[in-house]
Amino acid sequence: MYSVVLITAPDRETAKKVARHVLEKRLAACVNMAGVSSMYWWEGKIEEADEVLLIVKTSADKVEELIKEVKAIHPYQVPEIIALPIASGYREYLKWVERETHA
Repeated sequence: MYSVVLITAPDRETAKKVARHVLEKRLAACVNMAGVSSMYWWEGKIEEADEVLLIVKTSADKVEELIKEVKAIHPYQVPEIIALPIASGYREYLKWVERETHA
């Protein structure tokens, strides 16, 4: 089984730090980063922020450790870390994800 994990970061520097950390720990095979505009509830009011969205491809058995590692280095009090199962995909790509997260 495989997962896509979505993580938001306040800026590109933080996003790269998080991406490099999970890659070096072999908790991810690949991390994409894209700028996003976010709106969300925080402490009773609607906030707006420009953020960087990390799209992390990993093995499902690595998700809990990935969450722990991200929480340890992330500057947000409550970082967005959402894991979604990958129902299907290109078999060779998924094999590569498996190899890279279990090397």
